Amino acid sequence: MTDDWLADPTEESVWRPWRLLQASMDEEIARVYADARIDGLKPTWVMELIRLHVHGPMTITELAESVRITHSGMSQKVAALKAAGWVRTVAGPDARSKRVEVTDKARAVVGRLAAEWRATEGAIAEIEAEIPYPLSRVVTDIEAALARKSLHTRITERLAEDPAWD
Repeated sequence: MTDDWLADPTEESVWRPWRLLQASMDEEIARVYADARIDGLKPTWVMELIRLHVHGPMTITELAESVRITHSGMSQKVAALKAAGWVRTVAGPDARSKRVEVTDKARAVVGRLAAEWRATEGAIAEIEAEIPYPLSRVVTDIEAALARKSLHTRITERLAEDPAWD
């Protein structure tokens, strides 16, 4: 057995450039907010703020289902949105439930956020027109590959062949 397993596997990554690209694009959107003096807003919060404004207060479960993330992830996001003053929780239809609603701070900018969303979608469509293989097609193709065999299965099959996993 060689010491290849001791090499740093994080030095080469197919996944990392995707994540760095997403982070870079989010930073560019954050600059748009900074330019507009919309302080303390993360691009990853905008969908939820727009949904809550358009559809009204929702439980964390409803909001999580609406934007297709886990309840746990939404609970953490709502806590951050609350701490930043963008949302608050109010009593739900029964004593056990709470609903999340936008604050006046969010209401004051949500029209601008919707405009930014449309502008960003337009900019991404423009970029897709410039490249030979659009991002939306990449996503669809990856989803199809994952439907054929899940990422979990692909990882566990490879781990079964790696003596370092034992």
